[in-house]
Amino acid sequence: MGIIGAPIARVDGRAKVTGRARYAAEAAVPGAVHAVLVQSTIAAGVVLAVETAAAEGMPGVLAILTPQNAPRLADVRPQAQLVPNPTLQDATVAYNGQTIAVVVAETLQQAEAAAAHVRARYRADEAITEMGDDLADAYVPKNFRNGMRKPDSARGDADAAFNAAPVQISATYTTPVEHHNPMEPHATIARWDGDRLTVWTATQYVSGARATLARLLGIDAGNVRVICPFTGGGFGCKGTTWPPAVLAAMAARSVNRPVKLVLDRRQMYTSNGFRPRTLQKLRLGATPDGQIVSLRHDGFTQMSLGDFGEFAEPVGLASEMLYAVPNAAVTHRLVAVNQGLPTYMRAPGEASGSFALESAIDEMAAALNMDPLDLRLRNYAESDPHENRPFSSKALRECYRAGAEAFGWAQRPLAPRCLRDGDVLVGWGMATALYPINRSAAQATLRMGADGRVFVRSGTQEIGGGTYTTMAQVTAEALGVPVGQVTAQLGDSAWPHAPVSGGSQTSASVLNAVVAAADALRARLAALAGLDARQVQLAAGTLVGPDGTRLRIDVLLARHGLDTIEATAESVPGDEKQRFSLHSFGAHFVEVQVDPAIGRIRIARHVGAFDTGRVLNARTARSQAIGGIIYGYGMALLEKTEVDAETGRYVNANLSDYLVPVNADVPDIVTIFVEKPDRNANPLGVKGLGELPTVGVAAAVANAVYHATGRRVRDLPIRVEDVLA
Repeated sequence: MGIIGAPIARVDGRAKVTGRARYAAEAAVPGAVHAVLVQSTIAAGVVLAVETAAAEGMPGVLAILTPQNAPRLADVRPQAQLVPNPTLQDATVAYNGQTIAVVVAETLQQAEAAAAHVRARYRADEAITEMGDDLADAYVPKNFRNGMRKPDSARGDADAAFNAAPVQISATYTTPVEHHNPMEPHATIARWDGDRLTVWTATQYVSGARATLARLLGIDAGNVRVICPFTGGGFGCKGTTWPPAVLAAMAARSVNRPVKLVLDRRQMYTSNGFRPRTLQKLRLGATPDGQIVSLRHDGFTQMSLGDFGEFAEPVGLASEMLYAVPNAAVTHRLVAVNQGLPTYMRAPGEASGSFALESAIDEMAAALNMDPLDLRLRNYAESDPHENRPFSSKALRECYRAGAEAFGWAQRPLAPRCLRDGDVLVGWGMATALYPINRSAAQATLRMGADGRVFVRSGTQEIGGGTYTTMAQVTAEALGVPVGQVTAQLGDSAWPHAPVSGGSQTSASVLNAVVAAADALRARLAALAGLDARQVQLAAGTLVGPDGTRLRIDVLLARHGLDTIEATAESVPGDEKQRFSLHSFGAHFVEVQVDPAIGRIRIARHVGAFDTGRVLNARTARSQAIGGIIYGYGMALLEKTEVDAETGRYVNANLSDYLVPVNADVPDIVTIFVEKPDRNANPLGVKGLGELPTVGVAAAVANAVYHATGRRVRDLPIRVEDVLA
C-alpha cells in the first residue's frame, strides 16, 4: 500500500480533540458585537408592525433591524435557496419561526434580553401547516434537479405490465420532516473594512458563500472573503448561504462594527432547511419466478408556500435505474405548505426514496416466497436501463457476496418470526445502497520549498470527512515526499476555487485538482532542469531523470535563485457523464432484536459492503461509512420533527425531544470496501462515499423488523406502537 489508501490518522485530529481547531464563532475578531434573531409566531400572514421602543431603550442595544428599516439588498430574486423574506425585505410571513427582526447589542446577553422585548403585530392568514395525504393540489416541479433532470420518466408501459403481472405489490410509504442537527450551529462573524467584507461563517461552500453575499449586497466578489477552516458538521444544511449569514453582514454594515450571529438550537430548525416529508406510492409487478416486469414510483414531497425558490426531493431516481425492469414509470410532485424551504440532507432523494423502493422489493420477495437477495440478483442491472448506457464501474455483486458472507445471510429462514434469542424476536433484513458519482471543476495550488516542505492549498472545506488528511496524502504520493512534510490549507475563498462539499464530490473534484497541480509542478521543475516533464519523476526531494540520474530539488532551486516553486492547476470533468452512468453502490445486512412484550427495537448487528472506487484513507473511509450508517439508524427508528397543526410551530426543536442515535443505539458495525478504482469516472478512480452508506439503512432495518415480527411498517420512524399494534 502506498501513501494513498494508508490508514493515516487525521492530521487535524489532535487540534480538534484539544480545542485548538477554531470554528466560525470562535474567530478572534476585536470589537465584535452580537446579533440575535426575532422570529414570527404565526405561520402565515403579514407583519403590520414590529414594536421596538422598549427594546431600543435597554442597555447595550445598538440597532434593531426590521422589514421597515433593514438595508435593501441588491438582488432578492429566489435563486438556489437564498430566500428574500427572511432577510427582512418585506413583511410577508410564510411560516412560524421566520425571521422578522434582528437585535444588535454590545453583548450576547444584552441582545437576547432586548430581543425578548421586541413585539410584533400581525394580520394572520389561514395556514396550511402540514402535508397530509390529500394530494389534490400537488404540482410538477418547475426546476427539478436544477434543470438537469426531468421530474417524470417512463420506459415501456408500466401500468399495462402491472395489470398483467401474476404477482403484484402496491403500497404507500412515508418519511417525515427531519432536521440535520450538526454539533456546530450556524454561526457568522461579519466585518466591513470600507467596502470590503470579511465573513467567518459555518459553511460547506466558501466560494459559493462569497458569490451569494456579493450578489445580494451589491458588491464585487473580489471584495468579499469567506473564511471557514473547520465546519462542525453540516449534512447539507450548510451547503447554501442561508439568511442568517446575510443578516450578520447587513447588521455589521448598519452599526459599523463586526457582528457575531450564532443561532440557538431552536433556531436551527427554522433558519436553514430540513429534509422534507415524503409520501411515495410504489407498485411492482412480477412473474412467479421473480422477474420484475413493472415498477411505478410516484413521489410527493413537501415544499414551501413562500416565495423562496424551489426544492424537490428526488425520491424516484434510484427506481429509474437500480433494477433491470423493462416497464418503469417515475413521477415527482410537490405539495406546498406553510413551512420553510426544504434543502439537501445527507443523500437527498436516495435516502428517502430507497426506503420505499427497497421495502417494496422486500415485500415482493415475501409474496414470491423468495430470498430477498436472490430477487435482487435475479433483476440485477448490468447497464443503466434508464440512461441506456454502461456503468462506469459496478461492483454491486461483489458487495452482495462479501456482505452476505460476512453476515451469514445464507442461514436466514424465509418465514418471519422464526428466529429468537430467548423471548426476544430476531429478524434479518437487507437493502441496496447507491448514490451518484459527482464531480465539479476545482483548482489547487502546490508550493514546494528548498527545505522540502510542501503546501497544498484549495478553497474547499473540512466538514468532518478528512479533507486535510487526504489532501496531504495525495500530495505526498504525487510529489514523492513523506506525508509529514505536507501541510494542507483550505477553508478560505481567497484560495483556488473549489465546489460545495456536498453530493459526495469533494474527493473526486479537489483531489484530482491536486494531482493536476502536482503534474504542473513537476513540469516546472523539469523545465528548470532542461528535461522533458514526461520523462521525469519526483522522489525523496529529487528530480529523477529517464536515465536514473538524480538532481536534488534544493540544488536546482538554488541554481535559479529560488527559495520556492509553485504551480496552480484546474481539474474539470470530461465527457464521462455522456458516456457512462456514474454511481457508487453498496449493500446493508442488518439484524434486529424486538422485545414482543414492550416493543423495544434494538439493532444487534450490521454489515455494510461498499463499492466506492479507490479508497484514499482506510481509516477515514471506515469512519465515513460508520457515520453514514448511524445516520440511517436515526432515519429508521428515531428522527421526526413534530409540527403543531394549529400553529405550524415545531414542538421538538431541541436535542432533548428530537431523538438522534447515541452510543447505546449503535452495535458493532462491520464495513467492507470492495476496492475497484473507477478510472472511467475520474483520473484518481475515486467514487463518492460520504452519503452512500446512509442509503438503504432505513429499509434494511424495516425489512429486518418485518422478518422478526411479521409486521410490515411503511411509515418512518418505526416506533414501539408499530410493532405492538
